[in-house]
Amino acid sequence: MTQDEKYMKAALKQAKKAYALKEVPIGCVIVQNGKIIARGYNRRNTDKNTLAHAELSAIRKASKKTGDWRLEDCTMYVTLEPCQMCAGAIVQSRLQHVVIATMNPKAGCAGSILNLLDMQQFNHQVKITKGVLEEECATLLSSFFKALREEKKRKKEEE
Repeated sequence: MTQDEKYMKAALKQAKKAYALKEVPIGCVIVQNGKIIARGYNRRNTDKNTLAHAELSAIRKASKKTGDWRLEDCTMYVTLEPCQMCAGAIVQSRLQHVVIATMNPKAGCAGSILNLLDMQQFNHQVKITKGVLEEECATLLSSFFKALREEKKRKKEEE
């Protein structure tokens, strides 16, 4: 198992926490000097907060742990390509590298719709690695949305 796979498995574990809460299963970890310093998972519905994305939670915790908003020597591992809000926060926090499991063609801003992480107009660009444990993470997301559709169908039939 590679280092990237090891840390993505930790992010996947966070995504499963979101799944257990009936949240979209997105998980994230931030690594500094070979050690996980922060974890996060999606909690938008649970917290009733638009900002409760896995990446923002992990960035907040990593900044608290390091005592600095600049995370220049850190790598983020995330199970789904970041949205525009999270991609902006990643650039702002000066993360060095982001490792993404699966891309998000409907809302991804690390290459799918646009790439906010590598815009030369910004004062910081972020290295991107894609496809680490892609199948595992994509399968978790697919099963979540399939179960959600089935539950909605069942509720509609009960009405």
